[in-house]
Amino acid sequence: MMPESNWHVSIRQSILDMTLDRIFEPFFTTKEVGKGTGMGLSVIHGIVRSCGGMIKVYTEINKGSTFKVYIPLATKKIDSQKVCKKESLPTGNEHILVVDDEETIVNFQKNALEHLGYKVTKTTNSLDAFKIFEDNPDGFDLIVTDQTMPNMPGSELAKKVFEIKPNFPIILCTGYSSLMSEKTAQEMGIKKFMMKPVDLKKLANKVRAVLDS
Repeated sequence: MMPESNWHVSIRQSILDMTLDRIFEPFFTTKEVGKGTGMGLSVIHGIVRSCGGMIKVYTEINKGSTFKVYIPLATKKIDSQKVCKKESLPTGNEHILVVDDEETIVNFQKNALEHLGYKVTKTTNSLDAFKIFEDNPDGFDLIVTDQTMPNMPGSELAKKVFEIKPNFPIILCTGYSSLMSEKTAQEMGIKKFMMKPVDLKKLANKVRAVLDS
């Protein structure tokens, strides 16, 4: 293989620099159309920024990238007992199907809900999600799904689920959708509507509210 010319290296570096400038923008992605939403890094960046931190990215052509996350040190002594009491979250033992095409998000939701006592089945493919539900509709108590996904959006997944079990409890999550709003979701029969990013407290409370209703 012949070595790259300086011209080719310069072009690749320019493309890399332009990509780095936009990687934390919501909905920006270098994946093919329909292969990703571009929300993963945006959600992580929002969480880190909300903590007063920052993310630095180091990358080199043909070598890879390194992400460094900086979080400020706590300046006050924290009473752990008060924190635990204040941040006590509702728990449960129901079976929840979690659907999101972003691996980072679906893993966060699965781990968070399992920590609260729930049984969780996850998938990053909405078509697989419907097949899982179709095969065992009585085995699940709730579906938490993203709206914007390849193959089939969350709203269409909800419609297909309702054909099998009308009024089945579904929570729909979205970062942005010009076709979906909280009012539209409710008119469809979806129980709760959550805007991304979804933190642990919001997720725990919405899930428990829907299951209790």
